[in-house]
Amino acid sequence: MDERPTSDTVRTTTAVEIPAEILRLRGSIDNIDAAIVHLLAERFKCTRRVGELKAEAGLPPADMRRERAQIERLGSIAQASGLDPAFAEQFREFIVGEVKRQHRSIADERDGSSTDGPDLFA
Repeated sequence: MDERPTSDTVRTTTAVEIPAEILRLRGSIDNIDAAIVHLLAERFKCTRRVGELKAEAGLPPADMRRERAQIERLGSIAQASGLDPAFAEQFREFIVGEVKRQHRSIADERDGSSTDGPDLFA
C-alpha cells in the first residue's frame, strides 16, 4: 500500500493544529541539528590541522591503528547510548570520507599529489 500523503491528507493535517509537544520537540530537534553542524565544523578544523601537521612532518595520512581503535570506541559509545552501532559506523564512514577529501586537498596543495591510501581518522 502506498503511504505517501495525498492532497487530501496534506490538507487535513495542515488544517489541524499541531500539538504543543510536537512543536517543542521540533524546536529541540532544530537546536540539536544546529549543534551537530557546529560540532562537525569544529571537528573538521581539528582534522584539517592534523592533516597539515602530518603533511609537514612527512607522516603517512592513514593511521590504521587509530582507525581500528576509533571504530571500537565509537561502537561501544553507540551501544551504551542506545544507538545502533551499525548506524554509528555508517556515520563515522561518512565523516571520515570528508576528512580524506580534505587531506587529499592538503596533500595536493603541498606537493601536487593525492593520497589514495586507506582511511584516515586523524
